[in-house]
Amino acid sequence: MATVKLMSDAEAEQIPEVKAVFDDIRKTRGTDFINNVWRALAYDPPGLKRTWDHLKSVMAVPGALDPKTREMIYIAVSAANGCGYCVHSHTAAARAQGMSEEEHGELIQIIGLAGMTNHLVTSLQVPLDPEFDVKTT
Repeated sequence: MATVKLMSDAEAEQIPEVKAVFDDIRKTRGTDFINNVWRALAYDPPGLKRTWDHLKSVMAVPGALDPKTREMIYIAVSAANGCGYCVHSHTAAARAQGMSEEEHGELIQIIGLAGMTNHLVTSLQVPLDPEFDVKTT
């Protein structure tokens, strides 16, 4: 259950800053759909704009990583951070970018393995091998 009321399109139309961000989301994504995270953030128009601008500057621009890979990374980080909403929304986005069931299965196995080995290394306080220290290679 959200801690704020999700802003409707009718309400957003009455707040120019929110309307502008919602319009940009629709244009950038090529859809009329505004997901709930933006509707929740809309009650803080400056925060909504700042968050959208930051997300757009990383996720919606050309770069060395293709869009599917970016979404798959977002899934992994969201799983590690325990954000179910983000796991679901970015899984849908990755599938829309062509992620196959096989790729999704491998991704989930890698996430699980990394979590397990991260916990083991952290618990054991294993010292870094000099060969892995980016300052010395």
